[in-house]
Amino acid sequence: MEVYGQEVVLITGCSEGGIGHALARAFAAEGCVVVATSRSVRSMADLEGDSRFYLQELDVISEESVERVVSNVLEKYGRIDVVVNNAGVQCVGPVAEIPLSALQHTFNTNVFGSVRLIQAVIPHMASRRKGKIVNVGSVTVAAPTPWAGAYSASKAALHALSDSLRMELRPFGISVITVVPGGIRSNIGHAALASYNQMPEWKLYKPFDAAIRARATLSQGPKSTPTDEFAKKTVAAILQKNPPAWFSYGHLSTIFAILYHLPLFVKDFVWRKAMKC
Repeated sequence: MEVYGQEVVLITGCSEGGIGHALARAFAAEGCVVVATSRSVRSMADLEGDSRFYLQELDVISEESVERVVSNVLEKYGRIDVVVNNAGVQCVGPVAEIPLSALQHTFNTNVFGSVRLIQAVIPHMASRRKGKIVNVGSVTVAAPTPWAGAYSASKAALHALSDSLRMELRPFGISVITVVPGGIRSNIGHAALASYNQMPEWKLYKPFDAAIRARATLSQGPKSTPTDEFAKKTVAAILQKNPPAWFSYGHLSTIFAILYHLPLFVKDFVWRKAMKC
């Protein structure tokens, strides 16, 4: 199936209610053909029947799943112009007591999941000397908070990989864009709480349980940026002929940017007060 004058965009983590889902709709609104993926097609049911979307089940922790979807897309459309690594999981809890399996799953999804897809599409993009890799990071990397060290560390790793990739892929005509959301209204708070409820009972940190639970929904306050607004701004930046290497938008993004430049003792003081630790 040939598509003329339309960008073919592959996005991970497109379950309804999340950032990926809003990005899929925003790309489609700009005339793109969108390959919307998630671990279950049922989670994207509202996109079914719309010719602008090609729905695929994709589990980023499975190399076989990644290779199958990339092969399907190339067979159907002949190319992939943009890849958006959006799939991710939250991991809330004190680093000293988080089960190692939870920490490993966080990195396997947020970091290695992105690398799996990147390595699968790069040969194709390099052969065309054209393409865009978009990695969705987090403002928490600029000023990591208590109780979210595992998540922030995984996103920091993704930021670092993006910086290296940007220089390594430039000779092949491939752009790398790091998208850094602030507090965006989505289902991430519910997902974080669901994940937290599966954690074992804390030993040393049991007195901090209320503060840790509050951290799980920190990004979902009344001033959080609407997902559709974030998606529209982000897609506009990505689709530029010369997209920015770094794009950050959303509630709290400016505050985190300021915190990044402050001395460590100031950041520590701010978070100890805010996170009650």
